Amino acid sequence: MILDYIGVKEINGSLIVLDDVDDVFYEETVSIKLDNGTFRQGKVVQIDGKRVVIQVFEGTKNISLSNTQTHLMGRPMQMPLSLEILGRTFNGSGQPIDGLGNIYPEERRDVNGMVINPVARIYPENYICTGISSIDTLATLIRGQKLPIFSGSGMKHNDLAVQIVRQAKIANDESKQFCIVFAAMGVQKDVADYFKRCFEESGVLQKVVMFINLASDPVIERTITPRCALTAAEYLAFEKNMHVLVVMTDMTSYAEALREFSSSKGEIPGRGGFPGYLYSDLASIYERAGMIEGIDGSVTQIPILTMPNDDITHPVPDLTGYITEGQIVLDRNLSGQGIYPPVSVLPSLSRLMKDGIGEGLTRADHWELANQLFASYSKVSDARALASVIGEEELSASDKRIIEFGKLFEKYFISQKFNEERSMEQSLDLGWKLLSTLPKSELERVDDKWLEKYYRPDDVNFGVVVDTEEKDNEDTDEDEDE
Repeated sequence: MILDYIGVKEINGSLIVLDDVDDVFYEETVSIKLDNGTFRQGKVVQIDGKRVVIQVFEGTKNISLSNTQTHLMGRPMQMPLSLEILGRTFNGSGQPIDGLGNIYPEERRDVNGMVINPVARIYPENYICTGISSIDTLATLIRGQKLPIFSGSGMKHNDLAVQIVRQAKIANDESKQFCIVFAAMGVQKDVADYFKRCFEESGVLQKVVMFINLASDPVIERTITPRCALTAAEYLAFEKNMHVLVVMTDMTSYAEALREFSSSKGEIPGRGGFPGYLYSDLASIYERAGMIEGIDGSVTQIPILTMPNDDITHPVPDLTGYITEGQIVLDRNLSGQGIYPPVSVLPSLSRLMKDGIGEGLTRADHWELANQLFASYSKVSDARALASVIGEEELSASDKRIIEFGKLFEKYFISQKFNEERSMEQSLDLGWKLLSTLPKSELERVDDKWLEKYYRPDDVNFGVVVDTEEKDNEDTDEDEDE
């Protein structure tokens, strides 16, 4: 027997409480009708005997204790799905907001997703080309991976997200089966318009499914936005055999919404005021990426999150780092120098990179080239620190070359125009061109066969003179003799 419940017992933030409710289950969808004829969605988040707590996604504004009619739907929250969702824009709870009407579904899926059996997972082995040298060469994104971007407030992570969406493609010319699911949480309206305008102007909107939760929308709606986005991605990947890249920004806004929701339920806060289950909640989102045996499609995630006060030990980036397979870190100092994208190379890594690059995938020299670029650039900060103490004029010839290499690396390799797309071949060749500014004797991470093939100091045209013999200053030698 289906019952509608008139009125509510309590209202607390985004939560309403009903008493004397029978036959209800956790995560059950609820339809709430107000006396003005409008409907709102909710779900059951707590059951205490016959007392039920319901989370209202659109917020409780204009809801009173007596003007509601609550209907239990008898099912978890579902999203209508078909290939029509490509090129469409939805709000944070999966409702179309582009004026093109409702979706006529082929099926409806639980937004909480289905757990992927670890035995059925395939180890990711092919890469996704983003057209950005610092990512493709040094922190390669592998199909089926979850690789977050750690940014800071005011940095150009929105531009980077747009560039990735515009340029991303999988290897081996399978781009016809490639699409993007883009979820924005807690963004300003002008930022949301910027995303949509950029996708339209670049011609990629028809292969993008957008979910937009504005800063002016109810905060609690953000808790469902990534789940709606991933439900759409799983449908396209595992039912339609498409390769789906999911870009989610900003996961910090999601976590803060979860904190507010937890506080309104009266739960005991954990680290940073976030709920104690933040780790498992984030894992329930991130672990929906992957590939399944016997299915051609894949789900790859790039969650973007801003670190409060640029603190990488903040609970959200800290826990995210435990769950995901690496991270791409943006650096405020590089951003202040006008370098875009300001990717901080040394703390950035992709843990699945080694199995998705190399001969037959990218290029045979890729792994050793990346290792050498890391090793050479890691010396730059030490040389700069020494120069700040004794002055650059007093440095050895080797340290001066390293500092010059760092400048060239940041100017020509990391820095890239917003509309510039580099192929993997171009990025690798650029890496060798930069290494060719250093003496061959300092390139200890690469095999001689690659040096013989790619090391070309005579072709370097960065405006520097390469000393291939690695001669130190005569003055330094004389000082040591004395």
